Amino acid sequence: MINKTPGTATWDLAWRSHQLWTTLAQSLEEQGLDPTVELGWKKSGSLLIGRSDAESDMLKERVKQLCETGLNAEYLSSSDLLKEEPDLLVDQNSAAAFLPVDCQLDAHRTVEYIEKANRNFASEGRYVEFYNDPVKCFIRSDGNGEVKAVQTFKNTLHSKKAVIVAAGCWTGGLIQDLFKNWGMELHVPVRPRKGHLLVLQNFNFLALNHGVMEADYLSHPTISGLESSDCEKDLSVSMVASVDTAGNLLLGSSREFVGFNTDLDKSVVSYMWRRVGEFFPKLKTISLSDLNASTKVRIGLRPYMPDGKPVIGPVPGLSNVYLAAGHEGSGLSLALGTAEMIVEMVLGHQGKVDTTSFAVQQALVKI
Repeated sequence: MINKTPGTATWDLAWRSHQLWTTLAQSLEEQGLDPTVELGWKKSGSLLIGRSDAESDMLKERVKQLCETGLNAEYLSSSDLLKEEPDLLVDQNSAAAFLPVDCQLDAHRTVEYIEKANRNFASEGRYVEFYNDPVKCFIRSDGNGEVKAVQTFKNTLHSKKAVIVAAGCWTGGLIQDLFKNWGMELHVPVRPRKGHLLVLQNFNFLALNHGVMEADYLSHPTISGLESSDCEKDLSVSMVASVDTAGNLLLGSSREFVGFNTDLDKSVVSYMWRRVGEFFPKLKTISLSDLNASTKVRIGLRPYMPDGKPVIGPVPGLSNVYLAAGHEGSGLSLALGTAEMIVEMVLGHQGKVDTTSFAVQQALVKI
């Protein structure tokens, strides 16, 4: 929540999702399961770091806004910040916004748990997996024009209530392909935004007590002058660091527009390492090449929307087709709130989050 702005639609969705994740973690404990093991759940708290007077003023205002929502946020001066994170480079201009309520999830563990939990419903006929079976087209009803089935290469999946398209950065292209034979064009401006994440396995050289990110993470400033294979990628790198429940140090993050390319870019990884070193001096004494054996790089494509908000809601003209895409780097953290929102829309229930800001705009549809 530390990087979300109170009063915005995304804030409401993020806070609802936070509540649902917390409830899920508590329910696992009640079942005798450990959310640390099942989800990589960690009540770490978050620090947003500033290193200038302007950033300090911004952090003070953010803490004020967070407190007005009822959250127990704190503004930390340089001396207070050093007590929280002794390995962080702190000078007289350093400050931070601290939000103790923030938590962490491990993406791999969480997805694995969700799949495992869903399979419990297979015996009731409520859950089936169709991996490696791409969608070919929608099948519309001759009567009311609603989508009555989804045709894949191997199966015809009939819809009783709704069809939900949640294909991340592939959503725009998928929708255009599915609709092209109907005389309808739906342009969803979701784009892939590539990201690198460094994972240092069992790394105990650096002590880190909270999730940490620099203030520039909020604006993702573009880097200029970086040697790279693609000079038009609009690359931005901001320091983000956390330690997961397995003791791995996770370092990020990069953002760039290079289409659907997921190749490793060593120049980006090197820049990320140097950037993190500007905040944690201990890392400057270590060469990244010396850590190759214990280092992994995760590369993925975030579904980016120009206005920074996901698109969640029914497709105009197709009352039983819904979109849920464009969450960029917050897909996992916003997942439960998004799922709840879609379910409430499909069932016609009053939503807990205002859906207006996430609606598929009529302007995106051309008949």
